Amino acid sequence: MKKKNFKGRCEKRMLEKCKGVCRTYDAIQFAYADMLESDENVKEFQCNVLLENQNVGEYTTDFLCVKTDGDVFVRECVERKYLTKPLTVKLLDTSREYWLRHGVEDWGLVIDEEE
Repeated sequence: MKKKNFKGRCEKRMLEKCKGVCRTYDAIQFAYADMLESDENVKEFQCNVLLENQNVGEYTTDFLCVKTDGDVFVRECVERKYLTKPLTVKLLDTSREYWLRHGVEDWGLVIDEEE
């Protein structure tokens, strides 16, 4: 999850399955976008989807994906070192609850490899 107007380094790419420009802000997002692009079970995906009307501020979900069978799933990218931070936990809980309210049950994390 990122703030809506995140001011960090952004890589913009055009990917066939991504609606619009694929904007990635870290190595985890970049690599996962490539994985989604090459996954034959994924029909399309969106990056940095705004979570509307949340009490934590304006944040975005990293990936909202549609499988070829029509099922929808969400993935949030998080560095392992931030998993225990209180704000990270709060934001991830907010994302999970938001997508559950919108009928998306397949919600998960993408975490960098252990060193």
